Order: sequence, then structure tokens, then C-alpha cells
Amino acid sequence: MVPKTFGYCASALAAVVMAAAATSLPAAETGPAAPIEARPFTQFKAGQPETKFGALEFVGGIEYTSGNDLVGAVSGIRFRPDGRSFVAVLDTGHWMTGEIRRDAQGRLSGMDHVRISPMIDASGREPRSKGDIDAEGVTLRDGQVIVSFERRHRVDVYPDPGFETSRPRRTLDFLIPRRELRANGGMETVVAAPQSSPLQGSIVVVAEKSVDDDGNFYAAILEGPRKGQFKVRRHHPFDITDGAFLPDGDLVLLERSFSLLGGVGMRIRRIDGDSLKPGALVDGEMLIEADLGQQIDNMEGLDVVAGPDGAPHLIVVSDDNHSIFQRNLMLEFRLNP
Repeated sequence: MVPKTFGYCASALAAVVMAAAATSLPAAETGPAAPIEARPFTQFKAGQPETKFGALEFVGGIEYTSGNDLVGAVSGIRFRPDGRSFVAVLDTGHWMTGEIRRDAQGRLSGMDHVRISPMIDASGREPRSKGDIDAEGVTLRDGQVIVSFERRHRVDVYPDPGFETSRPRRTLDFLIPRRELRANGGMETVVAAPQSSPLQGSIVVVAEKSVDDDGNFYAAILEGPRKGQFKVRRHHPFDITDGAFLPDGDLVLLERSFSLLGGVGMRIRRIDGDSLKPGALVDGEMLIEADLGQQIDNMEGLDVVAGPDGAPHLIVVSDDNHSIFQRNLMLEFRLNP
């Protein structure tokens, strides 16, 4: 989650800028429909035809809006095995489900069957305040939708199907000392490792802003043969907003920076999957770094899908904070060999 001041800072920044110049489950039929209007674009850097940025190749993207005021504030997204149907969480305490649409060239062109549903907490109630159910990360595992929350830090397991109308079935021990988690910078990343990886399908969490005395991010493997805490090296001024596993077991992390003078930044880092083990301090190669000179905003969600070409594709989404100065974006990149 971006700090509360981000919306206001983004507004101020905008004012300054303007002044200066397999099979899948069907989309849930619960909650109101949210028709999406999407504007596709094919240039990551406006006015520039280049498509290669670092180790990634830009495939295309959409900017989207909806007449449903709940659309926005997307903090995490996961795709079904078909690479089309998705489950997303909003930091307002809502689910968003739907399907992406592609054009004849296989590029993102819109969303269909989008619906918004309120999340249910362990007491069986809808959230009364954002602090009750500030959803930040989501991952899918057989029969489970697993969500990480901050403010009231926890990792809850919902049934799949049926998560839209169910309370969580259980809460996972996230291993990171609760006292070390920042109220507005807790576990933004929750992700299930591939069964074929050394982590054997275990759940991994990584904190957004919660760091140790050396400035490294807290992280943990919650289950399995490598259960335990590890750390991720921080590269100032970036914080971690999501992550996903590649088919080979490597972990990719989405990172964001923000300052009033420097604006918004995005980078994606690749971590060797075999380095993930208790007590480790992990780091990795930077796949891409971007700023407001490219088509980015407050990028918060990341997933990996098999693209139409069979290569791993990274899909990244933004959290607009329901601000008129920010945008809802979905970007797609191909990972080059």
C-alpha cells in the first residue's frame, strides 16, 4: 500500500507538472457488475517505437476506467491457469474478478465480466473501515485464495471457489515478528512457489517497507522444507509492492519509489529461486527500471502468465488510490531469454 500522503503528494506533483507543462474457474457472479472502458496503447515510452526495455519487451497495455466507483485501488492480482481469468484484491477491502481481452495480435485490449465484491472477515462481516481489511497481496493455490493484509497484519486463507462470499477458513503464521511490521508497510507480497521448485509450493511473504537494522526487507517462507525467515536487500529509494514466481522457480519482485521531486518509479528484480532459504539475504538482477517518462503510475500488482507466444509474460497493474490524478493501468511485458 502506498502511504496515505501519496494521493495528496501525487496531486501536488501533478499540479507542479501541469504548471510546468489449463482450465479456469468462471468469473464470479457475485457483487455488482463493473463495465470497463479501456484505452489500449502499444508504446511504453510515448512517441518512441522501441519495445525492448532492459531484459523485458513491452507487449502492450491498457488504461481503464469504469462507471462503478469501486473500480481502482488494485493492490494485487493473480491469473488462473488459462492466463485470462483473474482474481484481484483492492486495498479498500474488495475482490475484483474478471477476464482480460486481447486483440487479433494478442495484445491487451480490455476486460470483460468484471465484478466487485466486498471481502468478509473472520467474524463474517464486511469491513467497517479500511484498517479492518486493508488487502495488499493475493495468491492462488489449489482450492485456496490467500490474501495478505496490513494494519491488522495477517495472511488469511479463503476457499476457492466461494471466496467472494466466505469468511477465511484459517490464518497462516507469517513468522515475521509482528512488532517489526510497519502499520502501512507490511506484507504486500504473498505468493505460492511452483510445486517443482525447491520450495515445493510453499507460501512466501515479503514486506513492503518493514526493514531490519541493516535496512533489509523482512521476508519469510511460511511452510515446507525451507520454512523460515530470510531478508531481501533494499535498494533505496525503492520499496517492494508485489512478486511472482517464474516457471523455473526464480522470484520476480515489483518495486516502487516515490518522491515529490523525483516522481514515481518502477523496477522489477529477479531473484534466484535456489537462494530462497532461512537466514539468507537475497538480491538479484534488475530486469527493468522506469519512471514517469514511460507509461507507469503507482504500480502495485504483478503476476506471471504464459503469453500467447508461450514465453513467460509479466503483467503489472497500478493502484490509482481513487485519485483523479492517477491512472488504472495494466501493462504486459515479455521476458526475453
